[in-house]
Amino acid sequence: MQECRRLTLSASALRRALMSDDLPDSLIPYDEIVQEALRAVVGRVLGEVEASGGLPGSHHFYITFKTGASGVSIPKRLIERFPDEMTIVLQNKFWDLKVNPEGFEVSLTFNQIPSLLVIPFSAITAFVDPAVNFALQFQVQGAGEEPEPHEEAENDAPPTINEDGSNVVTVDFGKKK
Repeated sequence: MQECRRLTLSASALRRALMSDDLPDSLIPYDEIVQEALRAVVGRVLGEVEASGGLPGSHHFYITFKTGASGVSIPKRLIERFPDEMTIVLQNKFWDLKVNPEGFEVSLTFNQIPSLLVIPFSAITAFVDPAVNFALQFQVQGAGEEPEPHEEAENDAPPTINEDGSNVVTVDFGKKK
């Protein structure tokens, strides 16, 4: 039977070890694993909304995604208006929500014009449920720069974002240079 050794570090020693520039790059892609797991939260929530046929209580979602990401399918007029990033609101006026392991599709109206959007989970950069002050922010996959500022989608829903910052999960695994 192998002997198990336990390593105990004080909080300050652990902090120094984690902040050291001498640490090698991880051979385990923790950042990708965490991002994938957090995006699965979005998939599970949307899947439950799909199964129940609607949003429970006062829940509603703001979902921000990269319009040019692989697998995104939105009308050309929306790409022209939002060439980088777009935020949609799932609240009162949405239908045909379909969720699969890779992403979801939903129909919304924009200036009273119905539109079908297909959005892979990998394209999502933020998910917010302001009714319970819950938010997830994701790293932009494959990009090392900050996203450009963008206009709200105005997809026929009232904007009601609570911005006090509690219950916000932001995961950012920056690589050392």
